[in-house]
Amino acid sequence: MSTKRDYYEILGVSKSASQDEIKKAYRKVAMQFHPDRNPNNTEAEEKFKEAAEAYEVLSDADKRAQYDRFGHAGMNGGRGGFGGGGMNMEDIFSNFGDIFGNDDIFGSFFGGGRAGGGGGRRGRGTRGSNLRVKIRLTYEEIAKGANKKIKVKKYVPCQHCGGLGAKDKNAFQTCNTCGGSGQVRKVTQTFLGQMQTVTTCPTCHGEGQIITSKCGHCKGEGRMYGEEMVSIDIPAGVQEGMQLSMSGKGNAGERGGAPGDLLILIEEEPHPELQRDGLNVAYDLHISFPDAVYGTQVEVPTIDGKAKIKIPAGTQSGKIFRLKGKGFPSVNSYEKGDQLIHVNVWTPQHVSAEERAMLDKLQSSDNFKPNPEKSEKGFFEKVRDIFS
Repeated sequence: MSTKRDYYEILGVSKSASQDEIKKAYRKVAMQFHPDRNPNNTEAEEKFKEAAEAYEVLSDADKRAQYDRFGHAGMNGGRGGFGGGGMNMEDIFSNFGDIFGNDDIFGSFFGGGRAGGGGGRRGRGTRGSNLRVKIRLTYEEIAKGANKKIKVKKYVPCQHCGGLGAKDKNAFQTCNTCGGSGQVRKVTQTFLGQMQTVTTCPTCHGEGQIITSKCGHCKGEGRMYGEEMVSIDIPAGVQEGMQLSMSGKGNAGERGGAPGDLLILIEEEPHPELQRDGLNVAYDLHISFPDAVYGTQVEVPTIDGKAKIKIPAGTQSGKIFRLKGKGFPSVNSYEKGDQLIHVNVWTPQHVSAEERAMLDKLQSSDNFKPNPEKSEKGFFEKVRDIFS
């Protein structure tokens, strides 16, 4: 089980908090534990990263919905490659530069940014967009988890310029408008005194540098359209409509910007014999009238092979047998569902004259007249027992 703290708890907001409330809460926590306020404080730095990870998830509608439904396991599936874990300081200031760099409080308190590309500068390039793909899984793959390798057509870093967009590493110069800071400061006089505002530099778009000679292959974008083979680990127990996220596997950013995420939508391949109901698996078993009378042993399909079950003599149509633990595992706990086998006694629709004569004879027998025991549960009681 994950030992991570709840993202809402980290930011000090409720699960019904609006996006504006989440952003304000993140700024408050980030300001409290910002490295510039807590130099050489490892604990504060970890809490700063923790808050950034929480904000990365809760500020994204898709990731937030996934987290609300499946918790931390829904973000990482117990395996590497999913979610917002493992963020470093460069990632934080690159992804959330607008929060640090363009905010009056942060800009004035921290002096316009950290040295070497921190809070004051947005970082090089523009972040790439997210991509969505659909993956169709069989019941067996869902039950055990699966690894899927797919080709994703997307923007990839230009191999000729290394994603920088420039002809070579010397084809850059410091932006004359902002002096390399990536920001433009403006001081205005108000009745309360001087007020300073900080905005992204319109010339270099916050990068602090401009390209003097563009790469001839990508035309200065630092990326080209291509494809990448992506290996995706699917955790056991996923469900139809669930969305997973692979950080950094979306479109490459422009001019060295951070890549977007790859969002994986789960689809279920219908099973020819079984049906899914949450964590449980349902199967309709049809038996003949003689088998219902005498009892029998039958083989039924399950999501991990075949299983033999014993049908007792005198089994009534509608009887439900349970195979404990033969259902799907939960994606965010150790819980596992069951397989429910619904017995149907097959009634022939057409009979021969000889069969009709035998049935007429049986019909007059008291033993073949319906006489349910009072202890026999009705249909609704059986359903209630199953799901209670």
